[in-house]
Amino acid sequence: MNGASVETVAPKKRRVFSASDKLRIVRAADSAVASGERGALVALLRKEGIYSSHLVAWRRQLDTHVTVGLEARKPGRKPKHDARELELRAAQKKIAALEKKLLIANAVIDLQKKAHEVMGIALPDLSELEETK
Repeated sequence: MNGASVETVAPKKRRVFSASDKLRIVRAADSAVASGERGALVALLRKEGIYSSHLVAWRRQLDTHVTVGLEARKPGRKPKHDARELELRAAQKKIAALEKKLLIANAVIDLQKKAHEVMGIALPDLSELEETK
């Protein structure tokens, strides 16, 4: 088999129903069931190209959230944290790292002071250094 004989087919895009389409289909399904005509609901589902599970989900969304629940949402899990929380967490992480560096720097300064005491070297007075500037 060579590359010329392989046929590529573009993947189908997922259908997206607007809130008004969902509401229209749910109302049409309700009227089809209310008509009592045998196969009316099945014919509607075939015509719209949807499954009965879509109707169940859309009715549930309508019951819990009214028409706002029918609005399209991004597929997948909801993010656990919004952008503000992520920014705050990054800032807290940076602060913790800086505090750790400060702790190490203070320990080094204390060590230098003790080394000067042991060696008998006098440390320069900070007030004298500021006056010479």
